[in-house]
Amino acid sequence: MVVNEEYEYELSIVMPCLNEVETVGLCVDKAMSFIEKNKVNAEIVVADNGSSDGSLEVIRQKAVRLINVEEKGYGAALMGGINAAKGKYIIMGDTDGSHDLENLMPFLEKLREGYELVVGNRFKGGIEKKAMSFANRYIGNPVLSGLGRIFFKSKVKDFHCGLRGFTKRAYNLMNLRTSGMEFASEMIVKATLRNLNIIEIPVVMLPSGRPGPAHLKPFRDGWRHLRFLLLFSPRWLFLYPSIFMIVAGVSINLWVLPGSQLNLDVHTMLYAAALIIIGMQGVSFAVLTKVFAVQEELLPEHPRLNRLLKYATLEKGIFIGMIIFICGMAGVIFSLVLLERGWFKDLSISNTMRIVITSATLLIVSFQIFFSSFFYSILKLKFHKSSNK
Repeated sequence: MVVNEEYEYELSIVMPCLNEVETVGLCVDKAMSFIEKNKVNAEIVVADNGSSDGSLEVIRQKAVRLINVEEKGYGAALMGGINAAKGKYIIMGDTDGSHDLENLMPFLEKLREGYELVVGNRFKGGIEKKAMSFANRYIGNPVLSGLGRIFFKSKVKDFHCGLRGFTKRAYNLMNLRTSGMEFASEMIVKATLRNLNIIEIPVVMLPSGRPGPAHLKPFRDGWRHLRFLLLFSPRWLFLYPSIFMIVAGVSINLWVLPGSQLNLDVHTMLYAAALIIIGMQGVSFAVLTKVFAVQEELLPEHPRLNRLLKYATLEKGIFIGMIIFICGMAGVIFSLVLLERGWFKDLSISNTMRIVITSATLLIVSFQIFFSSFFYSILKLKFHKSSNK
């Protein structure tokens, strides 16, 4: 196998380690056995994340490269190891004995075929007894993987399998940032958003050989995965719920404004106005979050959003805001005229509050648009470094 001159090895097997003295040696031996049996030009990189149980002594006795990663976290350890890897292809696996590191050829074959990310699927390959808890197997993994497929239109069905392979080029394109267990979700999400060539293959999950408690904390790490999926999908977290609130608020206001047959009055209008205001804030936040994430290269550019934002300017935002502001002020002026002429006392509080609530809502929305337009224009400013620096 001729390897690109840019890479010293065809393959780097990267394994994070944190206090795995009972299993890390066996995992390294299995990976070495795979390399020797299949005559692969490969290296093994163990990224230690601060072990204090004798793992380092075991690792130093093996023919591997040991990388010490000070920043704590599963993702941090893997990124440290992957950044140091010298292979064209990377296969990552854990050192707790739960991965079949002697049978990595299906991963390497798919990478050689041109796939950029190869993800193991434990549900297709088989989960041995006591290898995964009931909650993780039937609740946590299926729910989080399902949300990932819905939010990002990913075809991956096992978002959290730690045994996976990818090209070094794909890893650089993904620009991964998270340091915790959510690293696994971030990789699939960013690979999907960047349209990388992804495939899943069946893998067997073995019982962990670690005698102590697992590093994975189901509720804490499950929440971190869910939080990541939500934050990386502002449409589902902010945009869609906010649009629903705006539509609901406007509909209720239009229904109650002339008078309702269901005894709904200005109290309902006030809650509806709150829905509109919160919804406008959510839409603004969703759009600005997306723009910021693209600017910082946390997310890839979105063609439809780009086409929409192409026409979004500060001046247009101010123009729309001014129209809404004028409508709101018209309501304020009308209220003042009624008050000056003493007509307020002839009208019920229900009738006067309809005017006040509507005009106040329009004024608040107009200023939200003003502020959002200015902030958007700030985000879109292009800063150029001086050529003298």
